[in-house]
Amino acid sequence: MPQVKIVARNFMDMVASLPTMKLDMLYDNSFICEAILRSLPPLAKKYVLQLLYIDKPISAKTMEEWVLPDGFSKHKVAIDRLIQLRVMTETYDRKKEATYQLNPKFQFNLQKHIVHGGVLPREPMPSNITVRLPSLEELEAYAAEQWEERGVDSADLIAFLLELSFHVTGKAYNINTLTDLQRSIIRDLSDLGLVKLQQGRKEGWFIPTKLATNLSISLADTTSRKQIISFLQQNAHPRVAERIPSVPENVTDQIRLWESDLNRVEMMPAHLYDEFPSKDVFEAACDFAREYGAFLWEDSKRMRLIVKADILNEMKEFLRRQKQ
Repeated sequence: MPQVKIVARNFMDMVASLPTMKLDMLYDNSFICEAILRSLPPLAKKYVLQLLYIDKPISAKTMEEWVLPDGFSKHKVAIDRLIQLRVMTETYDRKKEATYQLNPKFQFNLQKHIVHGGVLPREPMPSNITVRLPSLEELEAYAAEQWEERGVDSADLIAFLLELSFHVTGKAYNINTLTDLQRSIIRDLSDLGLVKLQQGRKEGWFIPTKLATNLSISLADTTSRKQIISFLQQNAHPRVAERIPSVPENVTDQIRLWESDLNRVEMMPAHLYDEFPSKDVFEAACDFAREYGAFLWEDSKRMRLIVKADILNEMKEFLRRQKQ
């Protein structure tokens, strides 16, 4: 059974250490679900996307077949992280074999967010209303000067930080759109350097710094990837900085691999067939789907087939004829 004891070393470790009830409450927000997805190890991201539209539990043995033998250690890390964050739950069937299933609330809200997108509850204020806004360099310096640990309720702080990560650095947002609790947190975040507060004649606003908007940065963004590599180069240990290149090629290659792994995912309606009466019918169905250009995936060992949803009627008629 995966070990779920968590020693908080970074922001997402803090998220994972929340009580179960508070962690589940975070997943009411679809933007937080996406932020959690962004934070996962590459293999864990892959598992979430593979399970996103599967409502039945998947056995541990089935998931182990998704990786090569030399990738089992990464598989275990991915499973542990998903369970720690309650993105995935682990149960045991009557045979005492482990099965996994996505957290229903996380699954539903991430599905909705991926398919329909979402609109944040607030928009940047028009530039003609605000006074001179600080430059991005000023914001970065402000954040660096103010950051320290502060006694704020961890669940409320985490939820608001993850939401802030989808705002735009340097843009002004009306503080009156926040709840009383959020306004209280935003004042603490100002002291921490995650936002800067400014007040006009009639309205006040907050401006997210890079520290806030980079909390759940996505490696799928090419610009962000070059930000990441540049950061590693600029902050290398003096001994490492003397080397050429200062960031080893295997590290930059891995970052590019993560990016390509995320970019190759494409969402489309599909249907899974897994109750074929014989091997011959299964292979004939695979060929039929290929002829229509609707073949997506097959598991010949278990006789499972996934096809595009737009040929459901044709596939239904084909399988009906095979029974005659």
